[in-house]
Amino acid sequence: MATESRPLDVEENGNERPAKRARVEDAPENTAKSNVAEDGEEDLYAATEASEPVRASDLYLDTINRAVLDFDFEKVCSVSLSNINIYGCLVCGKYFQGRGKSSYAYAHAIHDDHHVFINLETAKVYVLPDGYPVSDPSLEDISFVLAPSFSKSSIANLSAPAHLLKPSYDLSSKPYIPGYIGLNNIKRNDYMNVIIHSLLHVPPLRDYLLLSNFKGKESEMLRRFAGLAKKVWNPRLFKSQVSPHELLQEVGRASVGKFSLEKQGDPAEFLGWLLNHLHKDMGGTKKRNSSVMFSTFQGELRMETQQVVVRSDLRGNEKPRFDIDREIRTTTSPFLFLAVDLPPPPLFQDSVEKNIIPQVSIQSVLAKYDGRTAQESAGQLRRFKLQRLPPYIVLHFKRFTKNAFVEEKNPTIVNFPLRGLDLREYLEVPENHPPAMYDLVANVIHESAAGTTRDKESTVWKVHLRAGSGGGESERWFQIQDLIVEEIRKEMIFLGETIIQIWERRDDRSTMNGLSA
Repeated sequence: MATESRPLDVEENGNERPAKRARVEDAPENTAKSNVAEDGEEDLYAATEASEPVRASDLYLDTINRAVLDFDFEKVCSVSLSNINIYGCLVCGKYFQGRGKSSYAYAHAIHDDHHVFINLETAKVYVLPDGYPVSDPSLEDISFVLAPSFSKSSIANLSAPAHLLKPSYDLSSKPYIPGYIGLNNIKRNDYMNVIIHSLLHVPPLRDYLLLSNFKGKESEMLRRFAGLAKKVWNPRLFKSQVSPHELLQEVGRASVGKFSLEKQGDPAEFLGWLLNHLHKDMGGTKKRNSSVMFSTFQGELRMETQQVVVRSDLRGNEKPRFDIDREIRTTTSPFLFLAVDLPPPPLFQDSVEKNIIPQVSIQSVLAKYDGRTAQESAGQLRRFKLQRLPPYIVLHFKRFTKNAFVEEKNPTIVNFPLRGLDLREYLEVPENHPPAMYDLVANVIHESAAGTTRDKESTVWKVHLRAGSGGGESERWFQIQDLIVEEIRKEMIFLGETIIQIWERRDDRSTMNGLSA
């Protein structure tokens, strides 16, 4: 009886040796189309997998081109447009579905002579068309770029000055600081880019996303937001920039087109929608501290409404009597960010004042929340007072107003400190209460494009981000506009037309209890 022939490999000295790998041809025919994928789900395009991964340096690994690899875009097959069981070609960077004999990746390997593929879900690498799994230390950097992972020790110093002293380098040896990198403006999504950057520099939210290890039970939005956070803070990027395409595609679907890549939008509206949407995706409820979003950003506000009520009293043929009464109603409600009104700019200016930009201090516009200043709305007088301050407070400066014809922007400049904004006088506490100090973390500004009108449609959005903490020379600031990242002098930050700010409460244990009382 003839023995079964086995495929042979050739050693370097020319001697033949038995192959260590099972070949696809040796597998039963019906396994090529009815196998199970690595994640346990049925995969109609999976090939038979060897029991032991191959660790070798001669399996086409020298054909891998890291310069063309880009894992920032939606993981869909370039032929079928399916997002199920997708593999990336490590030679040309294109995506294909499956790796079995009937798959598009298999056909690509034969027709284009590209043989190394990575599963975009499991990060396992295979050589096609043979179907060999490959395990080689040289591939670890690709797996990390595809799916970065972080530990508590690796993120411990992201907010410290030491983080700025160790820049990373991309494939072209260009230095960059993780966390302070550009985001692609695919079409007109810069208004979303500045919000994404701002939120990813809030330490509690940032650390939650970086340490996350979602297994498929969470929402697609939360998974993609966490994936983008890990790429922005990745110290081993191939390119010193990241595309938010995957996240923004999901934003468009989840918001039913309200926030899209094709048209400009309002960053404040996007921020409010994103905070609430992520809160729900994290399992949050109406209860306090039910998610990272609420424990980080939610405060409490008291609103006192005073309304004039006119009552008439008719008695027979007598003249009606009118009694005027003032009803005062007090309500308490939570908030995720505070809206701040800017004073209207002067309507008429002479030739001298025409070139003078109006300015106002942040304390004067925050007087809206001192409990004494009245705001008139729909015949009612309202007074606001803060009941509880969150660890991070978001301020929205209402700069745009609409009338029947056009949307106009208030150019008033807001003067504010970078450190030491005391919010104690706007908080419902005794007069001898310790200060409630906040330091600026992120500052979103608006600029009108040159030669255009001053509205959101003809606009440039930028964000200022603090790098390091503690003040002094160790604290630096960066300005990011899409792919442009540059360090900015502190005195230049005040010149922009601020739209949104995020402030961080100082971790002073002597005041923590009073602020959350």
